[in-house]
Amino acid sequence: MNGFWSLWVMGLVVLNAGITFFLFVWAQKVEIPVLPDGTTGHVWAHGVLREGLRRLPRWWVFASASFFVWGVGYLLLFPGFGGFKGLLGWSSHAQHAADVAVNEANIAELKARFAKMSPEDLAANPVAIRIGERLFIDNCAACHQRDARGNPLLGAPNLVDASWHWGGDTASITTSILEGRQGLMPPLGSLGADTVTDLAHYVLSLSGAPHDPARAAAGEPQFALCSACHGPTGEGNPVLGAPSLVDSSWTWGKGDLAMIEHVITDGVSGVMPAWKGRLGTDETRVIIAWLRSQAGDRLAMTGR
Repeated sequence: MNGFWSLWVMGLVVLNAGITFFLFVWAQKVEIPVLPDGTTGHVWAHGVLREGLRRLPRWWVFASASFFVWGVGYLLLFPGFGGFKGLLGWSSHAQHAADVAVNEANIAELKARFAKMSPEDLAANPVAIRIGERLFIDNCAACHQRDARGNPLLGAPNLVDASWHWGGDTASITTSILEGRQGLMPPLGSLGADTVTDLAHYVLSLSGAPHDPARAAAGEPQFALCSACHGPTGEGNPVLGAPSLVDSSWTWGKGDLAMIEHVITDGVSGVMPAWKGRLGTDETRVIIAWLRSQAGDRLAMTGR
């Protein structure tokens, strides 16, 4: 704050405080005319209610006076009176910097402790889980939702089931978060509507979903085109990010016939952005720990 504005603020503070203090002192001495019965003559409700006048109690006067003393003391000790920094030398910037330093020291201590833990131990650590949940909500929930169960409208997969497009081991998930992923299902509408429907019924049959057996049988030979990515049995390929078609997990939609036909006909693409510019390995490990804590035995059973 430059000199002019500092003096401006000081002048306003002194003026307002001075007027307020003058009115406070004057109010204790001023004589207000009253009627013999002690009222001011103001009446309401046809004379039923009359305005009385009494001196303020002493405790209220002393309490009010103490606030003036407190205000002067505050302006002497802390910044607020123009450019005067206060006798204590306190500032909100310095306080914030000190709090940030303490917080960073605590975080560094936690990171050092977490770095020595295995993924399994992290997933069982309440502090790591709590921090991982907060990091997930702040960075990942916009697409994968707060409970990490995915969003079929965005093609954001469920992260707490046993199905992982790019691999569910710690290294693969870390790469997905830090480096990002880009998946593509090419459009196959050129096969024709009937062939697409047959293929869709065959895909449904792979996961045991309701389907037309005759159309599934007709679509099975056509699946050879899909097996290049999804594998001959439809179990997927983590190297290519091709999802498994033999489980009940679906990234786009809920696995209904119409959605599968749409995906085959028009294709879909999905992008997981890289978060290495915002998150580091330490933050990623506790996010994965929280995901494992939410998945429970579903990840343990698959070795993921």
